[in-house]
Amino acid sequence: MAEDMSKKTLVTSALIYANGPVHIGHMVEYIQTDIYVRFLKLAGKDVVYCGADDTHGAPIEINASKQGITPEEFIGHWWKEHKRDYDDYLVEFDSYYTTNSPENRYYTELIFKRLQEKGYIYQKEIELTYCEKCERYLPDRYVKGTCPNCGAPDQYGDVCEKCNTTHETTDLINPYCSICGSPPIRKDSLHYFFKLGEFTDWLRDWLNNNKRLQPEIRNQILTWVNDGLNDWCISRDGPYFGFKIPGEEDKYFYVWLDAPIGYIASTANYAKDKPLTADDYWQKDEAEIIHFIGKDIIYFHLLFWPAVLHGAGFHVPDNVVVHGFLTVNGEKMSKSRGTFLTAEEFKEYIDPELLRFYYAANLSHTMTDIDLDLKNLESRINNELVANVANLVYRVMSFTGKNYSGEISEVNDDTTIAEVNEKSMGVYRAFEGYEFRDAVNRILEISSMGNKYFQENRPWEGVKKDREATLKILTTCVNIVKNIAIMIKPIMPLFAEKIEAQLNVEDLTWEDIDRKIENHTLGKAEIVLRKIDPIEIRESEPEGAQREINFEIHKKIAKLGVDVKLAIIE
Repeated sequence: MAEDMSKKTLVTSALIYANGPVHIGHMVEYIQTDIYVRFLKLAGKDVVYCGADDTHGAPIEINASKQGITPEEFIGHWWKEHKRDYDDYLVEFDSYYTTNSPENRYYTELIFKRLQEKGYIYQKEIELTYCEKCERYLPDRYVKGTCPNCGAPDQYGDVCEKCNTTHETTDLINPYCSICGSPPIRKDSLHYFFKLGEFTDWLRDWLNNNKRLQPEIRNQILTWVNDGLNDWCISRDGPYFGFKIPGEEDKYFYVWLDAPIGYIASTANYAKDKPLTADDYWQKDEAEIIHFIGKDIIYFHLLFWPAVLHGAGFHVPDNVVVHGFLTVNGEKMSKSRGTFLTAEEFKEYIDPELLRFYYAANLSHTMTDIDLDLKNLESRINNELVANVANLVYRVMSFTGKNYSGEISEVNDDTTIAEVNEKSMGVYRAFEGYEFRDAVNRILEISSMGNKYFQENRPWEGVKKDREATLKILTTCVNIVKNIAIMIKPIMPLFAEKIEAQLNVEDLTWEDIDRKIENHTLGKAEIVLRKIDPIEIRESEPEGAQREINFEIHKKIAKLGVDVKLAIIE
């Protein structure tokens, strides 16, 4: 189902953790979201794109300490790195913020207070793993030991990477602290819990009534709801980098409580100099809220998050668009095979705008994983984007410039233009439905139609026989090029700008699809894109070297069959 185009819209991407660089897998989501936002803006929609760095949690505090800097300095470094990468890949946020902000503290405390007042928060003692040497409670990813199910050694405290079963840190056999290597003890601690189970009926109704959700996502979440929902621990013991719970000495809000609230904080950051507030989006029903996320965090975004928002009296998401993971050449990203690349590294091999095209050409409204096949990338750029689209632009513009000094007249074939306009609306509907692969295929079809029209009308012959009639044919071709510039703009904005410059027009929007360019002087014709060479990725680390990215994954995600080893870079 399409979104309500009459409402103002807030769109978000999941918050990247401020503990490492953006890689080309992350870029799938940011490019996907940015394409959708650019499409909405092109269609005249009042839309805001908000994001932020996810900056709290034990890994931030520990890694900052290892580097001899403060957590604030650590996250500040990664914020700059992340923002640079988004800019390089033309991901255009209206607000890119941080969860370590006064706005996020305000909304986190407000939501916690409202949930407390309504009786959705309670305290109870739980047994946790504690390292006496480090003098700290250990999060799941900072405890290792032997899997209690299969006996695999060196497994984390939440899930076994060999047999994929989940467990508690206290279940591990011969556990040890992954920071110092010492065996931990068990220690009781009083914590805050959110009564997720009380929202079972509401969540079931919300999921069943929300027809915008992908069916496979709705079905998976409903399975979890029907299996029974456990209450959710929303606090952590210090030392911990995050927001201290009001009235507590050494208790902090769990990062997965305040992280999604970062969407609200980023909205507040956007609204600072606007005649509105974050509440216009989040505490009224006047806006559409759309989240783009990966399939590994659906438990948080489609159970915890909507329940927390509903319980606190906030607007719940209207849609959550879920995508799959990225593989490279059919396999998980690997340093040893030269296929794990940061966004900064990958732009050394190819123009980031071309990766936007490739991702769009492979993205559909499903959780299916996307494969970055480097040979296929080269083929699609050279055989589709260059040989089809760029070729049409250059042959039309250069021929018109050479033979008519760029002066066009009137369209001679309203039937062809009407057909192109109708097909262009098919592209519109594909973008609207998050079916970017279909949108690309339709754009290529229209471009092929333009090439065929040019070829069949043989203007190189007509210019010698009937210059006026031939100019009208070329004017028809120019208008096909104009539509292509509009349709490809959400995917390749700079490429589209180059075409606009040759058309001698500016800021084309979707309203211009039906508007003809006639009796107009074109700009200078230039080649907009050339073929690329084969991409050969250099190996940057010795065979077998490993690097870990610490991340938190909910135990129920394992039931999806998600390979948690995707976070292991060989």
